[in-house]
Amino acid sequence: MNTYVLDARTGSAHFPGIGRYVTNLSRSLGPLLDPHEKLVVLSSGGIAGLSGNLELRVEESSPFGLEQQWRIPRLLRDLDAAVYHSTYFMMPYFHRVPTILTVYDLIPLQHPEWVSARARVFFRLAFGMALRASHRVVTDSESALRELVNHFPSWTDRSSAIVLAADPWFRPQSAHAIEEVRSKHSLPDRYVLYFGSNKPHKNLVRLVEVWPFVTTNDAVLVIAGAWDGRYPEAKVRASALGIDGRVRFLGPLREEDLPGLYCGAEVFVFPSLHEGFGLPVLEAMACGLPVICSEISTLREVAGDAAVFFDPTKHQAIADSLNQFLRNPDLGKRFRDLGLRNARRFSWERAAKQTLEVYRSLVR
Repeated sequence: MNTYVLDARTGSAHFPGIGRYVTNLSRSLGPLLDPHEKLVVLSSGGIAGLSGNLELRVEESSPFGLEQQWRIPRLLRDLDAAVYHSTYFMMPYFHRVPTILTVYDLIPLQHPEWVSARARVFFRLAFGMALRASHRVVTDSESALRELVNHFPSWTDRSSAIVLAADPWFRPQSAHAIEEVRSKHSLPDRYVLYFGSNKPHKNLVRLVEVWPFVTTNDAVLVIAGAWDGRYPEAKVRASALGIDGRVRFLGPLREEDLPGLYCGAEVFVFPSLHEGFGLPVLEAMACGLPVICSEISTLREVAGDAAVFFDPTKHQAIADSLNQFLRNPDLGKRFRDLGLRNARRFSWERAAKQTLEVYRSLVR
């Protein structure tokens, strides 16, 4: 029996994007296993919808805690693990099990100006230790793979990209479901949606600064998603510009509300300056929401020809894209259809098959 251990302890609210990755990967891997294979999922809580030759183990040690350095290796020995898959660079660094590391982005190396000197030093040390402990690396996009091998050329032949997909429940919703979410969160009839975190690379301050130049005065900018209190600048800027009434900050929402939130909007805007994948763009498209987003390479990879792109460093470019959609309903319908078709290019079953092939390559 080959036992594969998937470390899904990052499947929590602290890691919203990584959480979706490990949850969907866990659910998709189980049914693909051969009779002589078993998947053990380490989680700090429960993961619903698991099936196949799969075991869920609750593991209380944190990816940030020192005790994982002895608890996880001991568990791997007890399980006689054939492969260990770490989904975060904060991981146990000293064990003898063939290890796969998932890398999402290298923001501290690509854009050191966005993080503190202390954070840069910590990332370099911890990430370097994670690479030394690993045998294979997978990234969530071809763009992230290029970044990795650019900084670490020795990993060129031991890394591969396995692209993600939207959760299956992101799909067009009924008018009743949309109205329920609209009423629950007191959303206006017309709104433009941004969903994601408020970290500096998300470029929210510039998005807020653009909003006064959006000429459709009855539309509201809704900013939703995980909120990091270290970065209040977008709220501060909205207040300074006197547009509090035209910008709503919802913060984190329950997962079941997200499809209705997407479907109730007129357009999705994603002005990020850097992404490992950009999952909200794909979620919006899967819900039938037209998308405008940054012209960065990752988002071009994800969105294909199904989005309108803008230069995220230019206020006027963002404003022009927003005005273009809000004034032209036919344009929105065209990109709604293109987005739905594009979202179908991505599949969690395909991602799980590719991941399983990496597992198997380490035990042959």
